[in-house]
Amino acid sequence: MRDTSGEKAGQGLQRRLGTSDAVMIGLGAMVGAGLFSAFTPAASAAGSALLVSLFLAAALAYANARSSAQLAAQYPTSGGTYAYGREVLGPWPGFIAGWGFVIGKTASAAAMALTFATYTVPESWVKPAAALAVVVLVGVNCLGVTRTATVAKIIAITVLALVAVILVMIAAGNHSLPTHAPGTYTGVLGVLQGTSLLFFAFAGYARIATLGEEVRNPGTSIPRAIGIGLGIVVLLYTAVAVVLIQILGTAGIAQTTKPLATALGDSWALPLVQIAASLASLGALLALVAGIGRTTMAMARENDLPHWLSAVHPRFSTPYRAEAVAGAAVLVLVAFFDLGTAIGFSSFGVLVYYLIANISAIKQPRAERTSPVWLGVSGAVGCVVVVAALPTGAVMGGLAMFAVGFGYRAVRLQLGAR
Repeated sequence: MRDTSGEKAGQGLQRRLGTSDAVMIGLGAMVGAGLFSAFTPAASAAGSALLVSLFLAAALAYANARSSAQLAAQYPTSGGTYAYGREVLGPWPGFIAGWGFVIGKTASAAAMALTFATYTVPESWVKPAAALAVVVLVGVNCLGVTRTATVAKIIAITVLALVAVILVMIAAGNHSLPTHAPGTYTGVLGVLQGTSLLFFAFAGYARIATLGEEVRNPGTSIPRAIGIGLGIVVLLYTAVAVVLIQILGTAGIAQTTKPLATALGDSWALPLVQIAASLASLGALLALVAGIGRTTMAMARENDLPHWLSAVHPRFSTPYRAEAVAGAAVLVLVAFFDLGTAIGFSSFGVLVYYLIANISAIKQPRAERTSPVWLGVSGAVGCVVVVAALPTGAVMGGLAMFAVGFGYRAVRLQLGAR
């Protein structure tokens, strides 16, 4: 394992976070993505089998989370699977994971910024408002991880409280709504596409693993935080999906960009949905920018990205240059992507990232394993199957971005050899 003691003593990040902080950061990354972005395209893809897709996505997320937790316990450093892949499999697999994370989560951040703006401003102002949210939250992240964790905790708690109120209102029924068809079965491919889109909603637990250098007792705190955070979100998503299906049907969910708001109709609780969607999206965006910045920093330390991106701010102990560049990339995607495109593109990158995580966990020595090998194998196979089921545009766009990354690293290695 690479010696990072000099980095930690000098320019390394500080261990300020406990398990509860890590859980809240993970919740902030997951809740916004799922409740307010993924159900509509997933229902369109999976049809009447939406709940099947949800359970498959949860199972895949669980397998990936166990692999991530096992790796994080052994390699408590920033960078997540980028660092794990390098240590266990070698530089190229590590680069593939890191590049997949950066491009996938950059697209996720763009999706969250657009979701926030969609719920808060008129349609003509969506792009400018989304860009402003990115600029503000990049600034918050650069001020320090403790402040970031505090803001994420407030957002996560607020969102969960508001969602509880929303679920109570929806459970009471909305008899003013027309009756929607239950939706049709779209076949195995449709179910798998729905799974890939809903997996996007769960993938925020990777943010917890990227906190390896900032969590106290990472060997126990990170696996525990991943398990707690994912368990809470699975229960929450299942409850929301069941209630939405009861009121709108899967066809009705697929026909609206705001299924929770549509289910409430003209209820007094409608403003709570708008507030919850806005706060949840901001919480996810906040956590995503931090995760992208730390993985970018880790890649820059190894010269897989320009080394100047590895700088840590001397006062705030944050990878401020990496986060600023990440913010600029998100702004570009906000300008040119719509929400559906961002989700599909994100899923491709993130599923490749977890494929490397599962292979790394499988390859770990027996003494380092905390999960059975078959679980890692299941996660790896699931990632391959689900990524292959993504819409063609998402697959082609993802392959093109990976070609760019491979080309960059190959050229850098060639120049370094000279």
